[in-house]
Amino acid sequence: MENIIIGNKTITVEEIGEIAGKVKTPALSSDPIFVERIKKGPLLVEKLLKERHVIYGVNTGVGENCGAFVTPELTAVLPSHVIRFHGCALGRFFTEEETRAIMTARLISLARGNSGVRLELLAQLTALLRHDVLPRIPQEGSVGASGDLSHLSYIGAVISGHRDVLYHGQVMPADAALAKVGLKPLVLENKEALGILNGTSAMTGVACLAWIRANRISQLTTKITSLAIVVLKGNRFHYDEALFSVKPHPGQLRVAQRIRSDLNIVSAPQDYSKSGKIQDRYSLRCAPQIIGVLEDFLPFAKTIIETELNSTNDNPIIDVDSDRIFHGGHFYGGHIAMTMDTLKCQVANMADLLDRQMASLVDTNYNNGLPSDLSGAKGDRKAINHGLKGLQITCSGWTAEALKNTMPASVFSRSTECHNQDKVSMGTIAARDCIRVLDLVEQVVAALIVALRQAIEFREMEGEEFDISKNATDFVNLVKAKVNFFEDDVFLEPVLRKVLDMIGNMDHLY
Repeated sequence: MENIIIGNKTITVEEIGEIAGKVKTPALSSDPIFVERIKKGPLLVEKLLKERHVIYGVNTGVGENCGAFVTPELTAVLPSHVIRFHGCALGRFFTEEETRAIMTARLISLARGNSGVRLELLAQLTALLRHDVLPRIPQEGSVGASGDLSHLSYIGAVISGHRDVLYHGQVMPADAALAKVGLKPLVLENKEALGILNGTSAMTGVACLAWIRANRISQLTTKITSLAIVVLKGNRFHYDEALFSVKPHPGQLRVAQRIRSDLNIVSAPQDYSKSGKIQDRYSLRCAPQIIGVLEDFLPFAKTIIETELNSTNDNPIIDVDSDRIFHGGHFYGGHIAMTMDTLKCQVANMADLLDRQMASLVDTNYNNGLPSDLSGAKGDRKAINHGLKGLQITCSGWTAEALKNTMPASVFSRSTECHNQDKVSMGTIAARDCIRVLDLVEQVVAALIVALRQAIEFREMEGEEFDISKNATDFVNLVKAKVNFFEDDVFLEPVLRKVLDMIGNMDHLY
């Protein structure tokens, strides 16, 4: 696999996706300037300790216990205790893809050279990713303010040879997996335990994957809308370039342009009353305005996520340029919390839009001559066949659940740890919520793809010739290759799962 070099350049959301999906693999920079900077951090910590400086979490207790001084004899064992007592998360485990994203996000932050960790630790973390030795990290337990403490402690434990990992599909003790790939457990020193777990990398890694999926959903929703306009015989005047020039939100303009491209619209007719119904329902007419909100938020969200990803977000900061220690709060996940809370709302809106399009497709009051529930049954068999009636109900259920999960997590701050952490971000919960919403919305997308497959077949039976672009035609042909037209009722779950796999493997649609 091609390497992505960590240490001397900004890493993008897309590169996190490539590492998480095992398309590319991380490699530490060998640039002498980078190597020298990393080496300075631990040396500075050692120097300041010898000069009897107080360094939080190195020769003091942690959290509210920061006033407790740790004797020189015990500083060597403090890191192992910090890793151990935070290892109490529960719930389902992060997926393999999410775990790789989290580990990579932590590696990137530590490689900034402001965390006081050794090059050996960075090399160990890189090797775990390259050999795909993945800590088993439970999802529940972070308040997202003193960092993703519980989650990231599992990475520190595995680096040290403790806890369980997933290796080649098998769960095994970490020390056994390390031995299989030729690694030895690393004894953490001084600032290294805090360097690993006192940061925002769980929420940020998950946020990277959420952004990639949200970007895909925006494009899929647009493509589905274009085809819905075709099969419902919608009014193409609604997407005219001149119309959108008077309200020029960039994302909205982009969506309208994509629809025009899909539908080969050059300009609207002068007499738009001859284009069919003067005004379609909002789920078609206002689609650029609805999808455009997500499209306008995506670039902003990407900037926030990538800034966090490429930051030093632990505490304390080891400033090798000025030989100083800064005690602060860069572990606070407020920016990711806000981004994920907003993103999940906009993504859920895509489900709501598509659910309304589904309602139009199956209802003979609105679908412009298509069969009820898009059933392909004929003659007497119409009475026993129900087409997509069940799917429309299920689609509505997925949509409702997605909308329910849009409650912002960031407003649920809880004062914890003897009121030391008295205002927290809930960023990791927001990121996990966003993933759940994305799961549901992708299911709605799959449902609409199945519905459009049926509708397109019916229009073709009528002799309809679609005036759509090659790009849109290629999408239709891909769907046809995955989804069969059906006359009698079928079990749709296997079909939907096949479509979900197709969605997950799609690149840019425009």
